[in-house]
Amino acid sequence: MDMSTDGIDTMPVVRDLAHFDQRSGNLLERLVFNNRLWMIVLCTVVTVVLGALAATRLHLNASFEKMLPQGQPYIQNYLHNKDALRGLGNSLRVVVENPQGDIFDPRYLEALKQVNDELFLTPGVDRAWMKSMWTPSVRWNEVTEEGFQGGPVMPDGYDGSPRSVEQLKINIARSGIVGSLVGNNFKSTMIFVPLLDKDPATGKAIDYSELAHAIDKTVQARSSGAYPVRIHVIGFAELIAELLAGMAKVIMYFGVAALVATGVIFAYTRCVRSTVLVVACSLVAVLWQLGLVAAFGFELDPFSILVPFLVFAIGVSHGAQKMNGIMQDVGRGTHLLVAARYTFRRLFLAGLTALLADAVGFAVLMTIDIPVIRDLAMTASIGVAVLIFTNLLLLPVLLSYVGVSAAAAKRCIREEHDEETGHGLGKLWLMLDRFTEPRWAGITVAVTLALAVGGFIVSTNLKIGDLDPGAPELRAESRYNRDNAYITANYSLSSDQFAVMIKTAPEGCLKYETLVEADRLAWALQQVPGVQTTVSLADAVRQVTAGTSEGSPKWLTISRNQDVLNYGAQQASVNNPDLFDRGCSLMPVIAYLADHKAETLERVVQAADAFAQAHNGPDRQFLLAAGSAGIEAATNIVVREANHKMLLYVYAAVIVLCFVTFRSWRAVLVAVLPLVLTSILCEALMVMLGMGVKVATLPVIALGVGIGVDYALYLVSVQLVQQRQGQSLAEAYRHALQFTGKVVALVGVTLAAGVVCWAWSPIKFQADMGILLTFMFTLNMIGALVLVPALSHFLLRKA
Repeated sequence: MDMSTDGIDTMPVVRDLAHFDQRSGNLLERLVFNNRLWMIVLCTVVTVVLGALAATRLHLNASFEKMLPQGQPYIQNYLHNKDALRGLGNSLRVVVENPQGDIFDPRYLEALKQVNDELFLTPGVDRAWMKSMWTPSVRWNEVTEEGFQGGPVMPDGYDGSPRSVEQLKINIARSGIVGSLVGNNFKSTMIFVPLLDKDPATGKAIDYSELAHAIDKTVQARSSGAYPVRIHVIGFAELIAELLAGMAKVIMYFGVAALVATGVIFAYTRCVRSTVLVVACSLVAVLWQLGLVAAFGFELDPFSILVPFLVFAIGVSHGAQKMNGIMQDVGRGTHLLVAARYTFRRLFLAGLTALLADAVGFAVLMTIDIPVIRDLAMTASIGVAVLIFTNLLLLPVLLSYVGVSAAAAKRCIREEHDEETGHGLGKLWLMLDRFTEPRWAGITVAVTLALAVGGFIVSTNLKIGDLDPGAPELRAESRYNRDNAYITANYSLSSDQFAVMIKTAPEGCLKYETLVEADRLAWALQQVPGVQTTVSLADAVRQVTAGTSEGSPKWLTISRNQDVLNYGAQQASVNNPDLFDRGCSLMPVIAYLADHKAETLERVVQAADAFAQAHNGPDRQFLLAAGSAGIEAATNIVVREANHKMLLYVYAAVIVLCFVTFRSWRAVLVAVLPLVLTSILCEALMVMLGMGVKVATLPVIALGVGIGVDYALYLVSVQLVQQRQGQSLAEAYRHALQFTGKVVALVGVTLAAGVVCWAWSPIKFQADMGILLTFMFTLNMIGALVLVPALSHFLLRKA
């Protein structure tokens, strides 16, 4: 046995396996390496089983209710009353445009009828609440000498003749649907399509992919039919369908990320077998993760589809550390199996702590009361747990068989020797080593403080919620946002509805006092900037009351006579059955908003909540909130509350894990402070790029902290070992750079390369996440290489 201790550690170089004590090492090491073949067989069986599960049971889908913060009071109010608010929940707005004329062309009306009938028969549609010019629930009424008269907007005897078309024009004019169901320019009409939560035939949740496919068939058929029309569709289901379609393209980026990671590692090692092995183990981890996700009954949605990318990138980064350690030992002459065990001893605890920190970064997201984020957290936590087996245990075992090429190992030692003499990367290490000196350390800390202060000032302008019109989850040029822009430009009432529900005793919504309060609430909301108009039962009753008095404006009021109110409500329900429920114990006051930007929603929520606090009583309660804008406002409230709480939890967990690893509060500060700087600058970057904190971007900072601590863990753990063996800070840090510094840089590049591909995703929130994670991974790497030595000068000069 060669007892030389060439290299950065004191482990002896063992050239002959007969001279190695197989009983050395801890219990886990002996269990793994003394049973290598069984370990490989077991992992192979697990891979086959979980691979089969992933292939047969895993589905891509999304759910409307999974996007809702279930515990938020506003959402609970909506869910308790959603059966009475079918028009304010999950729905589609389908606009059929006539590109060749106006809506009174008989050929267009026939095409509209066919679209209406096909949508009516589409599975998942709540047919009772569907509205269009061709549904009998859309009616007109007027006051005549004989009293009220009315009927469906589409004449009963419509036959396409000029007389029928002329009657249709009259009915539209007196129905008041221009701007809501009929375009302001009379070139399009809208079909309002509310959706069910579950398919009544199967009892299963609606499959938005199938629903979107059925609607696309309708769109394509009518766009190229005998009389082609142009169809625009908006709504949550269509948004999710477009996101699911984008997911198919995103999967291609997984292949790109794998190729980039493979190229980066091969460029470093120039060893085919070890590179393939590292990438293969990371792919096995992804396969295990997907199999377990399928086994537990989870589905992949547009958010959790990104998790396999992260798991793969994290796996490659940890695998590169193991491969680097083995390569160095083999290059010194150590037997392959012994080199694998040495690397296991040196890096298992640091790797385990790093993966636990990654898991914490994901698990903390489970505290956020939004099911889609909880599913992402659970999926990611499963993936990180899998990496403990595939990359910390299985990979060293496989490397102990396959190893690295002799040429790559010799090159590694040659480069290490060059680095020790100040050549090659040694020039970079010497430069980084200067950050342990007083002058450089002081300047670095001062610059860091300046960046932190400047970043914090900029980050105070960070907004909660969406900052762009349309669907910010998609790019501005997406079909959905183009359709939304068309509808917004041609219709008076937007799709951003904020509804306050007034809860009373049965028949209580017809009381004079309740209608007056509803009218006052509507007036209060109309004064809020960003509110286009409001609609409530009080408006309809006032119009009917005036109509019964020959349309005199003197009677455009809410009568104190209960019989008049009852009659007004009965007449109003004919044309607008969604103004109150069947028991007349719930009625909404609906505000139509100009947009759903964060500032608009905040103003509306403040006004509605202030009114509710002042006017709630035993006879009636004002409950916030329903409608698409109400649901988004509630989500923004949850995101705001979770933002800093989530960061507090993830930092607390990372600090505990670092303290368990280092047993030194000073070392914990050295490892954590670079992460704090990155978090601050990430929020500043979001302000500069015009991003708000929302469901899509909320997980990013937590993930950046959990994953970013890996760099410091590997560097500081090796540095402390050297210092505790009596080396100076400069020598210990230089040795840490030689042993793990290259791989820290490699890990940073690999992680960044794994997520930067998302920037080209057709799904904008995935592109935003890719940009932010790339920034955080890169800055964490630079912070570890530069800030760790500078902070160590002040905190760890003596270990």
